[in-house]
Amino acid sequence: MGRGAVAGVCRTYGRAMTWSPSSPGFWRSPLRGPWLTSVLGVVLLGGITVLFVTGLVSYAAYNPNLAPVNDQTPGKGLLGFYLFSWPTHPAWLYRLNQGVHVTLGITLIPVLLAKLWSVIPRLFTLPPARSLAHALERLSLLLLVGGALFEFVTGVLNIQLDYVFPGSFYPLHFYGAWVFFAAFTAHAVLKTPAAVRNLRHLGERDLSTPVLSAPVPSAPVPSERASADLVPSASVASAPVPFDLVSPRPDPATFSRRGALWFVGGGSLLLFVTTVGRGFDGVLRRTALLAPHGGAAPGSGPNGFQINKTARYAGIDAAETTEDAWRLVVTGRTGTVRLSRAQLARLPLHSAALPIACVEGWSTSDQWWRGVRLRDLAALVGHDVVPPDVLVESLQRHGAFRHAALRANQVADARSLLALYVNGEELSPDHGFPARIIVPAAPGVLNTKWVARMTFGDL
Repeated sequence: MGRGAVAGVCRTYGRAMTWSPSSPGFWRSPLRGPWLTSVLGVVLLGGITVLFVTGLVSYAAYNPNLAPVNDQTPGKGLLGFYLFSWPTHPAWLYRLNQGVHVTLGITLIPVLLAKLWSVIPRLFTLPPARSLAHALERLSLLLLVGGALFEFVTGVLNIQLDYVFPGSFYPLHFYGAWVFFAAFTAHAVLKTPAAVRNLRHLGERDLSTPVLSAPVPSAPVPSERASADLVPSASVASAPVPFDLVSPRPDPATFSRRGALWFVGGGSLLLFVTTVGRGFDGVLRRTALLAPHGGAAPGSGPNGFQINKTARYAGIDAAETTEDAWRLVVTGRTGTVRLSRAQLARLPLHSAALPIACVEGWSTSDQWWRGVRLRDLAALVGHDVVPPDVLVESLQRHGAFRHAALRANQVADARSLLALYVNGEELSPDHGFPARIIVPAAPGVLNTKWVARMTFGDL
């Protein structure tokens, strides 16, 4: 082979190494480095831990022990551990927890994307596995990245009420959370010491310019006068290219790593501002531009506050909710009673100021509800000493949670009502006329609307 042919082969090899994602020369950004990755990792370490804890708390709020009514997750085993009955005090408990869970999750999206961008060269390192330990580490990274994307994407789709994924959101998000957090915990244990070491040198570096670690060898691009001994041998060509996150030939910097952090932080702040308002009424709700319930309310007046499902969406036939047609069927120890709305209105009525909070993260301020206490209804059918659990069934035909169960402590709370009125007016059809459940601190889906039947007894 002539000298020109040798040089051509070497140039081709050099370009292939430069343009391959497994080559250090492919990744040219001067911003990548251990410090930037460490800062983003520490932010995610705290944020994702809070997300996981608030997610577990949200799961507990559904009283998953009342399966298969409230929790239809198949084969959950020990993952669905359940330690306590969900409390009714304070009344804003679920509102706060779910607001933090959803708002924080959306706010962390730019940080997550920046973190994935900062470490993407490591996803293409060759060979894929240098040892069994290295293979396990790469597998954990696959579960970590895949789990993070799955949890955030399905969470955002659920917030937007856009169920394009197969199956039910609840079991998918439940199992995805455990897979992701297991990989996240393993990754944090392995990488946090290195991240802390990198951050300790923060004060010693000038963040206005790119910070490079020790030089890393790159694949050479041979000159025209390359000799035959420069042709890469099979052993050289197949050897792993040792490189870290720092590019050996970075492009000129257009802004600093400090600027990159400000950019990511600004994106998170923008998402926070356009999301957090979904937990409030009035002007603040109008700032929730990214939420499907941004500023919408079902009309004005006493019933003019947020809803999730309209009567039309739920398949409610107005003819079956009239005074002549509708009856509440209450069953318990001593039998069954059937009550019209007029009969319910003649029972002792009580009032409670309670919010509504939904799993999608939105909530309302306190509304004044008036109706019959659940524990009084339990007493009508023989449970006049200690109220038991109750199964509540709705006229609803479409959507999830057409029936839901409440724990005995929720039934016993004096603020738990079968509400007939809200803010001094009869319930509107969209708010559950002729009667709906309202329980302090319970997720919105357990505050069943268009109630048709209540069965008291241990579930």
